[in-house]
Amino acid sequence: MSLADLSGPASGGHRAIAPDAVREVCLAVNASHRFVYFVPETAQQAARFGIAERGPAYFAFRSAAMGAVPWQVTLATFYNFSPRAVRSMAGTWDAAPPERWQAARFEAVGDAMRRVGVDLTEEEVAEARSLLDPVVAAAEYAGKPLAAANAAVALPGDPLAALWQQITVVREWRGDAHLVVLADHRLGPCDCNVLQTAAGKFPLALARASRKWNDEEWAAATARLGERGWLDADGSVTAEGSAARERVETETDEHCVPLWAPIGDAGARRLAVLLRRVHDAFTAAGTYSSMR
Repeated sequence: MSLADLSGPASGGHRAIAPDAVREVCLAVNASHRFVYFVPETAQQAARFGIAERGPAYFAFRSAAMGAVPWQVTLATFYNFSPRAVRSMAGTWDAAPPERWQAARFEAVGDAMRRVGVDLTEEEVAEARSLLDPVVAAAEYAGKPLAAANAAVALPGDPLAALWQQITVVREWRGDAHLVVLADHRLGPCDCNVLQTAAGKFPLALARASRKWNDEEWAAATARLGERGWLDADGSVTAEGSAARERVETETDEHCVPLWAPIGDAGARRLAVLLRRVHDAFTAAGTYSSMR
């Protein structure tokens, strides 16, 4: 079944949605969520709990919605990190319980959005929520552990942080769906990192530093992708590899059609316009300059 088949006539109170609208809103959601991993406010909040290293803080902040889970559960739901990377979060729940990590995350988000001057008016924030809230409410959460956990988190009183949390729910929903597609295509946790870096979609230095796959594991993943014809002998992505990567993205979009059906094509496109303003503000503030 193709994405075009899934986006056919509206039914059951849902509106038709075009394939490119699904991709557009998903890209905008991801872009408007990501600043939390790069802003100084996040590190400052972690330092209050005595956690100075970025890795353990990242895992604690992002998995806090699930409660005090062992690091192995975080590893399973995050997928593309090595066990040695995620194991570093051991002890973070002793530093502070998950609910305090979650509250600190909201504080960091609100402070950062105001610092860079996200220029959404109160009316536009309310409009974005009017589009996001029915999507979150109608979503099917079976097999979506990170999305389900975030959907269960009480929204903060800060309107900007509350908007961001609803963005987080749908961002993690797509992420949960993406892991299913990766596994279906036999793209293992290290393999998907290698393919992304080879395709120029993920800076190599950041991938190696944050995901912490060692040289032997990276080389083995590279060899597996080469055997599939997805990488050349020099490690560059082949036409077949690029096509395979696009199939993974398209199939993930197909999973997301029912998610966005409650607001349809026009609603998804309008939401994308609003959310890009968040990304634009953080880009203008130099938030991602270290990734260039």
